[in-house]
Amino acid sequence: MIRTTEQVVMVLGTMKGVAMKLGQMMSVLDLDLVPDDHRERFQQRLAVLRNAAPTVSFESMRAVIEQDFGCPLTEVFAEFDPEPIAAASIGQVYRATLPDGRAVAVKVQYPGVDAAVRADLKNLTMFRRVLASAMPWITPAVLDELKLNMEAELDYQAEAATQTEIAHLYREHPFIVVPNAVPELSTTRVLVSEFVEGTGFEEIRHLPDAQRNRIGEIIYRFYVGSLFTFNEFCGDPHPGNVLLARDGRVAFLDFGLFNRMDPKLVHFETLCLRAAAEDRAEDLRQLMIERGVIDSPEEIGAEECLEYVLAASEWCLVDEELTITPELASGAFLLAVDPRASEFTGMKQQNLPPEHLFSRRADFLTFGMLGQLECTANWHLVAREWLYDEPPVTELGLAHHEWLRTHPPKPAKKTRSRK
Repeated sequence: MIRTTEQVVMVLGTMKGVAMKLGQMMSVLDLDLVPDDHRERFQQRLAVLRNAAPTVSFESMRAVIEQDFGCPLTEVFAEFDPEPIAAASIGQVYRATLPDGRAVAVKVQYPGVDAAVRADLKNLTMFRRVLASAMPWITPAVLDELKLNMEAELDYQAEAATQTEIAHLYREHPFIVVPNAVPELSTTRVLVSEFVEGTGFEEIRHLPDAQRNRIGEIIYRFYVGSLFTFNEFCGDPHPGNVLLARDGRVAFLDFGLFNRMDPKLVHFETLCLRAAAEDRAEDLRQLMIERGVIDSPEEIGAEECLEYVLAASEWCLVDEELTITPELASGAFLLAVDPRASEFTGMKQQNLPPEHLFSRRADFLTFGMLGQLECTANWHLVAREWLYDEPPVTELGLAHHEWLRTHPPKPAKKTRSRK
């Protein structure tokens, strides 16, 4: 296992674009992939991925903007601060002012990163066997789904259109804000959106318990609840994409990895979670066999199936108050995917349909964020709103449902490519 994890880090370390995204994902969880006496060496190598932001001069970034706009920067912006305010996975974010006085955030892709990401994705396919030895759920279908989503993330113009839709969906929400994009100024490599002044995740972590708990429930409702409420969700829960705005609402950023799911598939996930919450092991196993999640029924018993789901999702299926810690979040992730763990060997060899890859990923990464905040709540009581269509019992839930009553969502489009 040590050799395998070293190989995985070495493979990712040769990549320019995808490595940063994977490093971000890993940084949310305290992954205990190797024994104590080797952990420091491995973490040092993993840190290289997490901190792999390219050093690119502002002149090079300015050239990207001016190439896409076809005119000098000064013709588009009244002011433009050359110091980046944040790093995106494949670019940098700057603060600027439009001629009409609006403050905006400008996300700009690194020069050549599109070609680098596409080359990385080809390499991921080449190294599938190495990666699958550490993460058995990486199948060709899963890799195809990953490629589809990460290639879509390269198109900032499509992301601006998605962000515009989500900002409209959450308009006038009492505790969630999505900044409006400026589609007319967004291109394939440049995304301009409304600037949100707010407190970053690291500062949020040091707020009093009550404030952190409130923010944690909001994060849970946005990243997980949206799937069951609207059949769509942001697939990229990450601390860098969350701000506590000055008015107390939580702002969510970055919609490059955004997914809409077939309502039938969302209903399947709902039925599975209900069965697990109610300890209906055989019903859960049968659901998974019919969906193709379990393709070797003779190898999987009902109890292993139930315990596997509970290992990943018990935190929101048990009716009790729970403080989520980093250890709890990463432990659940490892039980689900770590081939060293003897538990659930049969389930780990089954095929997760790729349609569910990003919903499960969003669930795990949301769990990881809540662990970093060490939030406390009865998560199951919140989840019962969408799992059982029950009335809300929390203050935030009451406000959210009142907003839903006055802002009913439009019917979902029949088809839409993932963004």
